[in-house]
Amino acid sequence: MSSFSKRSLGSASALLAAVVIGEPAAGAPAPPAAPAAFAVGGRTPVLVVHAEGAQLYECKPAAGGLAWTFREPMAALIKDGKTIGRHYAGPTWELDDGGAVRGKVAASAPGETAADIPLLKLNVVEHRGAGALQDATLVLRLNTHGGGLTGPCPIADELRVAPYSADYVFLP
Repeated sequence: MSSFSKRSLGSASALLAAVVIGEPAAGAPAPPAAPAAFAVGGRTPVLVVHAEGAQLYECKPAAGGLAWTFREPMAALIKDGKTIGRHYAGPTWELDDGGAVRGKVAASAPGETAADIPLLKLNVVEHRGAGALQDATLVLRLNTHGGGLTGPCPIADELRVAPYSADYVFLP
């Protein structure tokens, strides 16, 4: 796993390019199943995308020493094998069609393994522009792989990335 200092981090896009290796996976053909606790049955998605990127963590002071603290996501949003947008801090999903939404976590469920970031249900709290996301009121993060970071946090302010992928389902 690579580590970066704040001085050597550079732009978020450069960091993302260093983490996403190879060709992106094709967009998810059908929305993955959401946990029953998310209670979203019966809704037809307005958009389903696959994301490939990284979760960025920062080494911060905590009780008894230092600990990794989640800082922000950085991911490409992929549909039918083509990048159509990006996911970044906020959390925000922005599409090439000019539309964007920002969400707030409403519920979570564990990922498949301890290394996988949690599944999330997020309420859309802000819309920008028009486009495919203009009718979205919920965002689901499903089918997560990777993104978790464990282990020692030896140097305050050190940044470290954890590659991840997930499917994002936008619901009305």
